[in-house]
This record gives sequence, C-alpha cells and structure tokens, in this order.
Amino acid sequence: MRIPAKQHYSFLIQPLLWLQKRHYGNVLNPALLWGRRPTLFWLVAGFFGYLDRKSSPVTPTVRSLVCVRVSQLNDCEFCVDANGMKLAERCDSVEKIKALANWQFSDLFDQQEQAVLAYVEAITITGQKVDEAMITQLKQWYNDDAIVELTALIAFQNLSAKFNTALDVPKQDFCSLPIQPHEIPKPQQKSFTSPSDDNER
Repeated sequence: MRIPAKQHYSFLIQPLLWLQKRHYGNVLNPALLWGRRPTLFWLVAGFFGYLDRKSSPVTPTVRSLVCVRVSQLNDCEFCVDANGMKLAERCDSVEKIKALANWQFSDLFDQQEQAVLAYVEAITITGQKVDEAMITQLKQWYNDDAIVELTALIAFQNLSAKFNTALDVPKQDFCSLPIQPHEIPKPQQKSFTSPSDDNER
C-alpha cells in the first residue's frame, strides 16, 4: 500500500476492526487506511452497512453484481476479490460470476440484471452517460426510491474502488473463483441509412 498501516489505532474504531477480523479472519486492508481517520471510517462503514442491509429494495445478488462490476471497471484488485467472495456466497451460478466481465454476450443474466449492469456502466465508465431510456427500463422493477438507493450503491462502490486503487490496496485472496478483473465494453456501432441511400434504391 502507498500509505503504511499504523502501529496502533484509535479505540474508537476497535469494534469495527474486531468485527472484520471475526467475519473475514483478518482486518481488511482498506480498514488500515480508513482507520487513520476514525470519523471517516465510521461514516464509510455506516454508509455501506445501510446500502447492504437485509431490507434493501435491491436484492443481495444484484447488489453483489453491482459491486463486482464496478470493481472490475475500476481495476480494483482488492474490491474484485472481496466483493467476489460475497457474490459467490449469494449467487448460485459460478458460470454467471465468471461471465460478469462480458455480461453483454451472455444469456445467463436476466433482463433486470442486464438493465442494472447497463446502468452501472453508464455511471462508471468515463464518456458514457445515463439516459432516460435506462431509467424507464429500471422502473419496470424499481420505484423512484429504489433507483435512488441503487444509484447510491453504484456511487459508493466507485468511491471505494477508486480509493483502493489510488492507494494501491492489495487483494487478500478471499475469493478463489477466477473472476476477470477488468473489461470495458466497446461501444456498438449502429448502422443507418441516409435519405440519399433510400433515394438510390
């Protein structure tokens, strides 16, 4: 990591570090950085804890698909590893997990998942934008409040992945599945005919 871990951390964050060690078997590498600023650490932990709660309007599997895909697009090895482990716990299809980096070319993702992943990429990839058609499509499954929460989850995972990538946070080998770390879809070329082409026919 580009910023080293401290020898001792504030007692204010000891409960968070203890919970991580209990759940994962070790303290997560990003916590060693966020832990330098206890207030920030609590805010970040609380933010994600709320977004990943059981009563979320976004299902656990979709939440994990979102987190892994954002992680892939940001080249965050730690995030792909940690979120991949969570996705493996929530998703009953190993093939779907392996296909996530190229989901556009897979028939393993249903229409709802495809709409969410397209939204993820429009938000995350520089140069792409969300359009009204995407929101309209999402409204088949989510009300306005749920779309706000889905958007917050995507934005949070971008924050987390960019933080970890900037500070070179290494993975901790939580996930044993061969999840591709990075794949940005190429824009599809649309063919069209000009009025002059029609007149020549």
